[in-house]
Amino acid sequence: MAPERESGTRERTPTGATAATRPRTPRLDQPRPPRRRILPEWDPEAFGRLSEKIARFLGTGRFIVWMTVVIILWVLWNVTVPAVLRFDQYPFIFLTLALSLQASYAAPLILLAQNRQDDRDRVNLEQDRKQNERSIADTEYLTREIAALRTGLGEVATRDWMRSELQDLMRDLEERWRSDGHDGHVVFPAERSERSTGRDTDDR
Repeated sequence: MAPERESGTRERTPTGATAATRPRTPRLDQPRPPRRRILPEWDPEAFGRLSEKIARFLGTGRFIVWMTVVIILWVLWNVTVPAVLRFDQYPFIFLTLALSLQASYAAPLILLAQNRQDDRDRVNLEQDRKQNERSIADTEYLTREIAALRTGLGEVATRDWMRSELQDLMRDLEERWRSDGHDGHVVFPAERSERSTGRDTDDR
């Protein structure tokens, strides 16, 4: 007999509308699609460089001179020209608002520039510290090498030391020679050969 078929045990793949509503599992072999961002993207490094340029300009005398000239012209224009042409009459509320806006933007830009400068100083200090450590290690190594060379040179036999040792040896030999009952000084083989050669030349 044929085996009985089991009913309701197999899962069927949904098709049609059911397949469309089924959530898709993200695949691991493909990168995720980029998310949509509401805020615009910008380069932090470029923005930091721009903030440093602005902060440097705000800290120069040129900016103070230009700001003073603009304020004086602003006040003179709104005081001396006819009332129809004045755009910011006394007490100069629009000028006060502009200066407040400029100060509110200048303070964060200056702080951002200071933070970047602090980061650079921290990196420079770390590099200087490592360089100093390497210099100290090299200096200690050279000091040890020089001390070893001095110790080695102190153990090397010099010319003066050899001369003094030979003189002491000659004195000891002469004392032994005299203690044996001989007169005169000790005659070495080299002196004997010199004397013999001298006699031969005299005989000739």
